[in-house]
Amino acid sequence: MKIRCGKNDLVSSISIVSKAVSSNKTSMSILECILIEVSNGIIKFTANDRELGIETKVKGEIEENGVVAIDANIFGNVIRSLPDGEVLISTDSSYKTTISCMKARFDLPGRSGEDFSGLPLIEKKDMITISQYTLKEVIRQTIFAVSANDNNKLLTGELFDITGDRMRVVSLDGHRVAIRNIELRQSYSDRKVVIPGKTLNEISKILSGEIEKEVNIYFMSNHIVFEFDQTLMVSRVLEGEFFDVDRMLNKSVYSTTVTVNKKALQDTVERAILLIRDNDKKPVVIGISNESMEFKIKSNIGSMDEFVDCSKNGDDIIIGFNPKFLLDVLKVVDDENITMYMIDSKAPTIIKDETEKYIYVVLPINFANV
Repeated sequence: MKIRCGKNDLVSSISIVSKAVSSNKTSMSILECILIEVSNGIIKFTANDRELGIETKVKGEIEENGVVAIDANIFGNVIRSLPDGEVLISTDSSYKTTISCMKARFDLPGRSGEDFSGLPLIEKKDMITISQYTLKEVIRQTIFAVSANDNNKLLTGELFDITGDRMRVVSLDGHRVAIRNIELRQSYSDRKVVIPGKTLNEISKILSGEIEKEVNIYFMSNHIVFEFDQTLMVSRVLEGEFFDVDRMLNKSVYSTTVTVNKKALQDTVERAILLIRDNDKKPVVIGISNESMEFKIKSNIGSMDEFVDCSKNGDDIIIGFNPKFLLDVLKVVDDENITMYMIDSKAPTIIKDETEKYIYVVLPINFANV
């Protein structure tokens, strides 16, 4: 194998596929490698940790076809350390890989790609198309509510629920729920699939987020495939029945509705968090009456009392929240004002816009000792 590529093109491609390199030491060292394949006029880098696989095409000139698997960490560090310019990568019959750039030269041990686990055969049939901007925004506005606890594997992913020309994306962790409703450009077959949060996190880092660029999403029996630019991402889906969030979206009449400036509310909550240590579960207590919200918090560090102007309809109410959970929601809402819908101090509070493009549910917590 012998190829010539620009250093920046190599760095970009390595950065993309490295997201699917196994981060844990394993008895299968091949999972810690990047596979370089050169054939049919195409240079491809592939990585696969058996949960997530990524393949990307690399710009460059081909002088000789070939295949080699090389340790991703060493390969990436070497390429990034090189001076800017053209990089020559070649292998011999024993898979020794030589990397040259200007006056720098490295010889690295490579290995056969025979044991490398390639991507599954992709059936490009059942698919939807959305813009990169939309997918990146949807992930940003929901990923914070994915559970970090593996006790319920399904909650470590997000539900993508497609009905006609609508898609609903749902995440929840037992403390809050995030829902984003999207209008698709055309109608598709109904489909429900739970995608691992890790996969969505990684694809969000790679997507350019440009409105005019698209992502094709292919649905397979056990996998989901994202195709964009020169890259394929293949992920296992999570099996099982996702939680029915409609049961949580109480349709009863709310006793209190509050509209408040989002930035003012976010700034106040951020100040409250200054008084909370990492593992502290102290609530911020909000008393809503007349045209103001009074925020109180008391911890071992100190106490705070602050008022925020608001517009209230309905009953006065006192309610407590984990301020970190409330802040997560406020960070991803882009509207100037938000509206909070409350039943009582123990029922979930709902934050949504008039069109229900987004819906967030935050569970209150006990504030008896505050």
